[in-house]
Amino acid sequence: MGKRERPLLPDTIAPSRLVVQLLGTAAVVVVLLTARESSPWIWTAFGVCGACWLGFVAASPRFPRVATVLLGVASVAPSIALGWAEDSSAIVLAVVTVSRFATLTEPSVAAILGVVGLDASLAAVTGLVAGASEPLVFGNVGVLLVLMLLGLNRRQYEVQAAQAAALLEQTKLAQSEHARAAALDERTRIAREIHDVLAHSLGALGIHLEVAEALLAEKSDVDGALGRVRLSRRLAADGLAEARDAVAALRSDVPSLAEALRQLADAHHCGATFEVWGEQRPLPSAQVVSLVGVAREALTNAAKHASGWSWSMTSRSCAKGSSRCSG
Repeated sequence: MGKRERPLLPDTIAPSRLVVQLLGTAAVVVVLLTARESSPWIWTAFGVCGACWLGFVAASPRFPRVATVLLGVASVAPSIALGWAEDSSAIVLAVVTVSRFATLTEPSVAAILGVVGLDASLAAVTGLVAGASEPLVFGNVGVLLVLMLLGLNRRQYEVQAAQAAALLEQTKLAQSEHARAAALDERTRIAREIHDVLAHSLGALGIHLEVAEALLAEKSDVDGALGRVRLSRRLAADGLAEARDAVAALRSDVPSLAEALRQLADAHHCGATFEVWGEQRPLPSAQVVSLVGVAREALTNAAKHASGWSWSMTSRSCAKGSSRCSG
């Protein structure tokens, strides 16, 4: 079993704890300086309470479990002396220690109930044994129980605030990791697409240039070689356009699908026309680049193999109606 980590408290809670402990320390010191007790053993109980309280204040930042034990002992000591105390010093010390102990987040609720229950029991038993009046005895017990309930309410608020802060931090971390993973996936996809575009274009370009070289070297076919060179130039232009589209997707300046298809139709050499109807809707950059690549390939194939034929392409990704490019 690993060591249980304490929840990090929000900045608005930690300073309030410091203020409470400073006020509690001042109250303990004032009580010890102004108490009018004559019994040595009561002063011993007060001394134990004061020493344990100071130990709690010193140990709480780095040793919370030790601090919890010290504060528990500090609450028990004045409860024993409540029945025989000659003034209100014992109840003041009990109020300070019990109210602070009930707000601690380190011990469990059951532990808090157990310690404060012990304090209340000791206050009742010692009061009855010492012959104190019943209203005073049960009044002291009631004060301790009410302080416990108030402290538990404050404790619950601090626990919920710490959990909310931790959940918010985890949510921010998860969102950051998700955004980073999405960015890496998008860059990987674009890099792969650029690689595929360049590999296809440069491969075809190399083949046509080899054929052109062979036509010139072996057959002296200038016209055939010139045709191959022109085709190579067109392949280079198409490959460059596709690479620019992929880079544009990386820069997130890809136009809408309708605008991209219109630019493609205007720039093509087959006399293509483009029409759009219906209500348009935005698409992610990756889908726009992919669809434009398909349209470019279709126009290229039509120019090569379907000269003189009329053809059309419909896409429902561009609009709720349709988009058509015909030539």
